[in-house]
Amino acid sequence: MRILAVDHGEKHIGLAISDPTATIASPLKVIEHVSRLMDAAQVANLASENDVALIVIGQSYDEEGKPNLAGRRAARFAEALKEQTQIPVILWDESFSTQDARELTIQMGIPRNKRAGHMDELAAVMILRSYLDANRPMVE
Repeated sequence: MRILAVDHGEKHIGLAISDPTATIASPLKVIEHVSRLMDAAQVANLASENDVALIVIGQSYDEEGKPNLAGRRAARFAEALKEQTQIPVILWDESFSTQDARELTIQMGIPRNKRAGHMDELAAVMILRSYLDANRPMVE
């Protein structure tokens, strides 16, 4: 079962996809933000083309555990996406995904001037890895 993760931002939407066994997360692409409906249609089409069984959208929260502005935008995007696809869509806590992606690029030795373009995809990978890790069956 392939899973698509979405890092919804104001300017860009980062996408990551799992392998068919839902164990490995890989960057897919970055979509330029146009409008909520057009963005949702693009994501729905990509999900369909890649035989995705679940779409996971990162949602951020404030210190009180309530969705912050970006988290509310992600929730509205999730609702728009649900209207464009039959694939289940869920929200997933994306706390620190962008910071984790930034740290990863630093550890990988990617120069500062080349990091910016990859943050959205990598943040989506971090969201997907978090979801996969939390939902991995326990092996004894």
